Amino acid sequence: MIVMMTIAAWLAGVSHVPLPLVEEAKAQMAAGGVAPGADDPLTRPIASSHAAEWLAPARPEKIFGTSYLVGFAGMSVALIDTGDGLVLVDGALPQAAPTILENVRSLGFDPKDIKFILSTEPHFDHAGGLAALARDTGATVVASARGAEGLRSGMHAKDDPQLAYGGSWPAVTRLRVIGDGEVLKLGKTAIAAIATPGHTMGSMSWRWQACEGKVCKTIVFASSLNPVSADGYRFTSKAGAPIVAGFEASYRKMDATACDILISAHPDNAGPGRYNDKPGACRAYADRSRGLLAARLAKERAGPAK
Repeated sequence: MIVMMTIAAWLAGVSHVPLPLVEEAKAQMAAGGVAPGADDPLTRPIASSHAAEWLAPARPEKIFGTSYLVGFAGMSVALIDTGDGLVLVDGALPQAAPTILENVRSLGFDPKDIKFILSTEPHFDHAGGLAALARDTGATVVASARGAEGLRSGMHAKDDPQLAYGGSWPAVTRLRVIGDGEVLKLGKTAIAAIATPGHTMGSMSWRWQACEGKVCKTIVFASSLNPVSADGYRFTSKAGAPIVAGFEASYRKMDATACDILISAHPDNAGPGRYNDKPGACRAYADRSRGLLAARLAKERAGPAK
């Protein structure tokens, strides 16, 4: 969710929207949104010292075939035209939702044709905008079982390494749970769910094929794999053991998956540019996290026990 070297600064600059927002969200969903200029609890900004960097403007961009980027310079949001409806991947911060929808429109698509929104993780920077996007498009948000728990509550899970940061984001009320390896089919597109736990135990990556004529490429939208935590958390503790095991399972999946084009939740985690189409991109993504996790475990083991 956040780069390790800047976590302290990020924490100092974050303020969160209050919960619960569920009843207000339901009322607005029934009404079809909010009036222009009115205070919208589902797009109320979450302030962060990284917000300007994450949400730096970026023009909508075709990746390959009928797959596009409709997010930002520092935060990825993907759009897939299946031929029988649209699929959005991730929702960024709450205040990003109107821009995402405008980017969809600028490509010539109607946001009301978005049928599903795929979630990578229950953290505010990727899930904060989901409630507003679902309300404004009528789409169903799709997540892992653990991810759905976090999206419904709008809060970190009890075992999340970043739990101690606290805070909240708008809760999601229209959800569909999908399992590891399950395939979501819409139109001409089949999207495989790949459980990639570690950063959160509910993290999910997504894989699909995009074609231009007879040439097809496999695109992977990968969840964050950064081994970051709130102060005082220890990955070497008993509580951290399942998290470490989750990371290791995710590395094996990233090593093995077909992957012609990699989109990472934060683009800079995958290398320069908005996506990585170099051979071995998914393996390199896993190797980056392997190195960060190994360094973190070594530092903990070398330090005094807590």
